[in-house]
Amino acid sequence: MPTLPDGPHWPAKLLHGAPALLTYLDAEQRFRYVNDTHRSWLGIDPAEMIGRRLIDVVGADNYERARVALEQAYAGRLASYEGELHANGERRYAHGNFQPDFDAAGRVCGVFTALIDITERHQLELQLHESERRFFSAFQHAAIGMALTGPDGRFLRVNAALCQMLGYDEEALLRLGIAEVTHPDDMAADAELMMQLLTGQRENYQLEKRNLHQDGHVVYIQLSVSLVRDDDGAPLYFVSQAQDISQRKAFEDALHRERELAEVTLRSIGDAVITTDPQLRINSLNPIAEAMTGWSSEEAQGRPVEEVFRLFDAVHGEPVANPLHVAIGQNTIVDLAGRTLLRHRHGFDTPVEDSSAPIHDHAGNVIGGVLVFHDVSETRALALKMIHLTQHDTLTGLPNRSQLHEHLAQALAIAHRRQQRAALLYIDIHQFKRINDQHGHAAGDRVLRAFVAQLQRSLPGDALLSRHAGDEFVVVLPHMDSVGEAASLAQVLLNQGEQTQVDGLTELGLHVGIGISVYPDDAPDPESLLQHAETALAAIRGQGLHGYRFFTPSMNERTRARRGIEAALRQALPRRQLSLHYQPKIDARSGRIVGAEALLRWYAKGQELYTPDQFIPVAEDTGLILSIGTWVLRQACHQARLWQQQGHRIPVSVNVSPLQFQHADFLDWLDEVLEESGLDAGLLELELTERMVMSGGDATNALLQRIRQRGVRLSLDDFGTGYCSLSYLKHFPIDALKIDRVFVRDVIGDPDTATITGAIIAMARTLDKLVIAEGVETEEQAAFLRQAGCTQLQGFLFGAPVPAAELEQRFAEPG
Repeated sequence: MPTLPDGPHWPAKLLHGAPALLTYLDAEQRFRYVNDTHRSWLGIDPAEMIGRRLIDVVGADNYERARVALEQAYAGRLASYEGELHANGERRYAHGNFQPDFDAAGRVCGVFTALIDITERHQLELQLHESERRFFSAFQHAAIGMALTGPDGRFLRVNAALCQMLGYDEEALLRLGIAEVTHPDDMAADAELMMQLLTGQRENYQLEKRNLHQDGHVVYIQLSVSLVRDDDGAPLYFVSQAQDISQRKAFEDALHRERELAEVTLRSIGDAVITTDPQLRINSLNPIAEAMTGWSSEEAQGRPVEEVFRLFDAVHGEPVANPLHVAIGQNTIVDLAGRTLLRHRHGFDTPVEDSSAPIHDHAGNVIGGVLVFHDVSETRALALKMIHLTQHDTLTGLPNRSQLHEHLAQALAIAHRRQQRAALLYIDIHQFKRINDQHGHAAGDRVLRAFVAQLQRSLPGDALLSRHAGDEFVVVLPHMDSVGEAASLAQVLLNQGEQTQVDGLTELGLHVGIGISVYPDDAPDPESLLQHAETALAAIRGQGLHGYRFFTPSMNERTRARRGIEAALRQALPRRQLSLHYQPKIDARSGRIVGAEALLRWYAKGQELYTPDQFIPVAEDTGLILSIGTWVLRQACHQARLWQQQGHRIPVSVNVSPLQFQHADFLDWLDEVLEESGLDAGLLELELTERMVMSGGDATNALLQRIRQRGVRLSLDDFGTGYCSLSYLKHFPIDALKIDRVFVRDVIGDPDTATITGAIIAMARTLDKLVIAEGVETEEQAAFLRQAGCTQLQGFLFGAPVPAAELEQRFAEPG
């Protein structure tokens, strides 16, 4: 058996039976000792290896793999090698140590080698490495955020989704811990659950929490966390999965607000509301329904609707079938027929009106029913007044334009049956705007009421007086024997109207014009008769006169006048006759100027050629409003930018006509003007009418959204005079509502108008809309609107429209 060179004496059996390959190589790398394990590894008799060189026994490939470690050992340093070795036709993976042997002089005289077969361990390591590679690949590319976090809460590894979710790059996020990215109010709950994992009280946990994005905004996440331990049970790291649920939370918050708004609305409206399930068992009653039935919502829940909502015929006293049966059975809306009484729980009856309808889910299935009813004994008078208001002018109490057409049609029908004439007198106060400009709109309203009173004193009993528009009125004579009767009446009305007096206003000097058309001589139908009377009036206006004139077929002054305005309007811009005046908007609390409305004026040589009411309709009819509107927008933006550069951030509002707004290039025009002026988009406000917003459908809403995305503010002009509903308003990106002057005018002295105006302001503020009141003329109006919650005020009380230079002088004034 080969023996080791001089040195320590080793137990031979131990060395020969060791599982490692043990050898001793002399200075020439010849084997001097080889243990018996080589027989099984290399298939070589160890005795045959003694005296042979290492390279000759193991081969050049194996030698080359271990050469570096071997050279280090012969250089006198302990070395090791780990890698492949090919032996006996097999590929093995080995770990070897090479220890130099020194003689008495300290020179290397040989090397001890020991190699261990670690093939199986290496395979396991490869498998583990592959498993880790797959895990971290899935980790890194997971669609949800993932992180490995140490027991101390520091991030050890984060994936791309988590970085994107929180707005950090990987390097920055790994410098942080859970506490730095968690909302302070949510940290305690997260830390408590992590501690329960560490102490073994739970294996994992799920939590909704708020994380903080790098830019500071809140990111809502659904968090799932588990803990990985080592073989001894010690905690290694937390595995966290985070899913961004911010959009879901936004939807939930919006739904919650919708439900709160619906609940507040149901509890606040004047109608009683009862809801039921499909079997007509009661779900809820609002406070009005509780009061009218005598049942509380809690008591009524689950009871059949007939037990709570008991109806009887008002004439015969017989029970009336609940209309909700038919509404749900036929899936339609059903109203109560005839006079019906609701019997209170304690026996007394109340006349009611009712509407019943099914409630549907998102798929259209009937999931219940709703009863909406109210006490008509208290509201009938108000309902009649509301009907009256829709048919009559609120300022004068006269029939309005819709009633005029109805009465005129009836008058012509009667005249036709009787083979008589009828006449229409179109009355106008010449240059009435002068009174408004000199004395304010409140004084102008007083003059109009006094003027109407003067006319009514002179009318025959069968004549109808109505207000057509502004300072224009129409008298219908339903039958007359000769046209002389119309002339006589016109002269009387002229005399009476021009003698109108109002306390506190001296020398009014009203000049009245009356255009007359006769049925059937001039026209056979109401529209034509009205048009011809207006044409006759236009002939008086065009000559700057007052008096009355009958329509004649040759009259075309009205058309010629419009053509004259059109021709002059086409030259107004090139001749620099158009200009902008600015009316201030005042903060209702501080009294400071916080905005200005740009208003178009047409002047030549210091004189106003035409009022906006005269030329703007012509501009819209002819399409000139497109070029004029773009010019107005550009001028207003340049002026606002000039004020901004002077240190005055005064938002400027511009009225937009329907023709402009609906044009395909409107958005491009807006972008071009903003870019050209350099104005901060937040200092521009576009004023739109209710009809423009409500009639355009999805396309209009999309355009409004795109305008709003640019930062431009949007307001709804003349709110309350159209048909816009506050319930629909929340779907549009409107920033402000302008309450029309007709409401402002009557808030003092008319309780109904005051109530409606206050309700509009309150609901608008609930929807986070800025509320602006226009046409404020008195301190009493301002005080009411301020108390009701109006944000801004505008009107002659605070300043008439003036050139920009005049308004600038007020910017430095304290509020």
